[in-house]
Amino acid sequence: MNKGTSTIAIVLMVLCTIFTSAGQILWKLGVMNVNLDNLITLFNLPFILGFVSYGFGFVLMLLAFRYGELSILYPIVATSYVWVSLISPWLFPGDFMNIWKWVGVTVILVSVSLLGIREKPKRKVCRGVNCG
Repeated sequence: MNKGTSTIAIVLMVLCTIFTSAGQILWKLGVMNVNLDNLITLFNLPFILGFVSYGFGFVLMLLAFRYGELSILYPIVATSYVWVSLISPWLFPGDFMNIWKWVGVTVILVSVSLLGIREKPKRKVCRGVNCG
């Protein structure tokens, strides 16, 4: 039975990509403080917060899958590349946006949009006790 994809599922998936992207950026910040000769340095705040953020994103993804189609929701994960590409040059001096990265970001955004517009999000209408 095809229930379609609700607006809440799309919002949850976009939030998922924001939290997983934040987790990846925090891991990058944290790993810069890691000394492999002293593994206790793995327990630095950015590294730990990266796991928390990534874990929260994972939970949001699971919730999104409950309310939508995998074929609509999963391509939204590609927007993680967009978030990281746009934010990392501000945090890491060696990262920069060149023309090819801008082309990649544009292709991802257009592709996700095209996959998403094949159907409008469905709103759940509850008229009884069981709305699932």
